[in-house]
Amino acid sequence: MNERRPFIATYILASRPLGVLYVGMTSNLYERIRQHREDGIEGFAQRYGCKTLVWYEAHGFVTEAIRREKSLKRWNRTWKLELIEKTNPEWQDLYPSLFGLAPDPRVKPEDEGGREGGVEAFLKRLDRL
Repeated sequence: MNERRPFIATYILASRPLGVLYVGMTSNLYERIRQHREDGIEGFAQRYGCKTLVWYEAHGFVTEAIRREKSLKRWNRTWKLELIEKTNPEWQDLYPSLFGLAPDPRVKPEDEGGREGGVEAFLKRLDRL
């Protein structure tokens, strides 16, 4: 896969739809998810087979990502499931979309452009969720 500029993110991996969830943060989402998928990181995610990227949120600073990760880890399971299903109801793997190999299921046709579309519409819709 192509190298991409790293970005800071909080993310959720799943073992399968509605399966075991793992919440993490990283300063390089591309590399960290690759490591999870190749079982390169020992621990909870590896033990329970959490390899599918089902949700992520980019951050400008590591401190923001850490704060969000800690917050999400305090959430109950139902809240995490609702967070995922708001933007990824089919539980599609978002990893290929990071590289442009698949469409991002969180982007709807109305986000693709036009007067009320594009990135701005997508971001506004995310804020409403």
